[in-house]
Amino acid sequence: MNEPTIVYRFKNGLYINLTNRCPNLCAFCIKTKWHMQFDGHNLDLQGQEPTVQEVLALLDKELRAAPVQEVVFCGYGEPTMRLDAVLAIGRALKQAQAQGKYPAFKIRLNTNGLGNLINHCDIVPQLRSAVDVVYVSLNAQNEELWRKLLRPAPGYENGFASVLEFLKGCASAGFDRVAASCVENTGADPAAVRALAASCGADFNEREYLNEQ
Repeated sequence: MNEPTIVYRFKNGLYINLTNRCPNLCAFCIKTKWHMQFDGHNLDLQGQEPTVQEVLALLDKELRAAPVQEVVFCGYGEPTMRLDAVLAIGRALKQAQAQGKYPAFKIRLNTNGLGNLINHCDIVPQLRSAVDVVYVSLNAQNEELWRKLLRPAPGYENGFASVLEFLKGCASAGFDRVAASCVENTGADPAAVRALAASCGADFNEREYLNEQ
């Protein structure tokens, strides 16, 4: 197996593989189906999570090589498990952009929305200083289905309400965009998830169910 990839290009973005840890084991998660591979990259960190300095050095190399439209916290884990690293990297990138070091790009966080529970506090004000866009993987229109599809770890079984509160908090915090998503063909009702997202003040994205590579 090739060496673990920490920063990788996909379409018009640079993606940061910060951790493999996640409080959910979603029934549709592709990290088990694809054996931690994505688009030719090995995203299995094997317990060796990158340091902030490592990530920033790799980002600097890639950003100098070619511009991107966005930098995204999105690997095969939940980025807010390493909130301090997300904040440090996001703030450093924003400072570098303000200094004219890189062409303009957005900083996006892809999250399951459990960051407040994970970190035992409201993380939205901190995130506001580090990212521009927040995408929340909602995937269910009610708590019962959320538990069935997202299969949360012990301690997170009642996390659906926290996800909604996080989504509402982000929607009112002034990010450039906040969106909730739903994977198609999982048993969830995309129209109902869209309505729930709208009630929280968020946009909606329907995501394709990805099959075996």
